[in-house]
Amino acid sequence: MHDFCFTIPYGLILVGGGIFGYLRKGSIASLAGGVGTGLVLILAGYLSLGAFKKKKNSYLALILETVCSGVLTWVMGQRYLQTSKIMPAGIVAGISSLMTLFYLYKLATGGNHISPKAE
Repeated sequence: MHDFCFTIPYGLILVGGGIFGYLRKGSIASLAGGVGTGLVLILAGYLSLGAFKKKKNSYLALILETVCSGVLTWVMGQRYLQTSKIMPAGIVAGISSLMTLFYLYKLATGGNHISPKAE
């Protein structure tokens, strides 16, 4: 599975969560954190998709994805440990930790597998 297949939906979930947190609680931190991080991830996903279409890997995008998900894992994991609230801290920390592991796996295995096109 290619990184952009998960990164773009992951970014959209973060953007939606940030907007929802702002509308529900008036939280500027949710809006800035969720929308900001989500948009960076969506951009990274599209960079990776563009490189894949050219039969290349975008290690810049993969590193950006890894850093964003790693930071979210740390920040939301700390928030979960302080508050014990599953929503949103526990959910975001859990999803982000899975994404971080996925990105680390992609980095370790050389990025997106690009199969040679048979003609």
